[in-house]
Amino acid sequence: MHSALPEAELAAWEARCEAFLHARGASDAAHDLEHTRRVVANARALARVEGADLAVVLPAAWLHDCVSVPKDSPQRPLASRLAAETAATWLTTAGYPRPLVPAVAHAIAAHSFTAGIAPESAEARVVQDADRLDALGAIGIARCLMLGATMGRPLYDPAEPFPVRRQPDDGRSSIDHFFTKLLRLASTMTTAAGRAEAERRTTTMRAYLRELGREIGVAAPERGAEG
Repeated sequence: MHSALPEAELAAWEARCEAFLHARGASDAAHDLEHTRRVVANARALARVEGADLAVVLPAAWLHDCVSVPKDSPQRPLASRLAAETAATWLTTAGYPRPLVPAVAHAIAAHSFTAGIAPESAEARVVQDADRLDALGAIGIARCLMLGATMGRPLYDPAEPFPVRRQPDDGRSSIDHFFTKLLRLASTMTTAAGRAEAERRTTTMRAYLRELGREIGVAAPERGAEG
């Protein structure tokens, strides 16, 4: 882990990024300031292992969700690109070192699952994995259910709670979202440390599904959702 900026200067920029986010407001319950703080913590830990530049990783982690696009909007795949543009403009105007801004913008643009942009740097890989880790484990379960409730989705489909004889459809229930996306995330991790932590958190999510199945009297599928 290293930084192109002195530690004190980088810390000051982190505070400015947080203030910028706070002024813009949270997009939804699952993408609030606490989500961002957890992503920053994940990114810092992964950067330590991967040797990524914190002067790119940390502003990208702080600003990765600085533009809000609803999950059910047709514009959702553009969210990370819009966030990258907004972050680059603000950082440049605020006086962040210009040579670092394109790398920060790329890391933001590439973090999104739906955008499908391949991370081309160690810093972008760290930010992508850091964000995806927050969709897994105990936190990931809570975020999934909070967002599903906000969007009016039921917890599960009583006719078939787990998608065994049908294709998973996260427009149908929050539990289906585990099978359309969340249980596949570990296989998309691009850093070794991110993959190991993602697999650990995925084990937690599978345990939750098994317990849910036990309580509602329907066995949860053990495997089959990994990419």
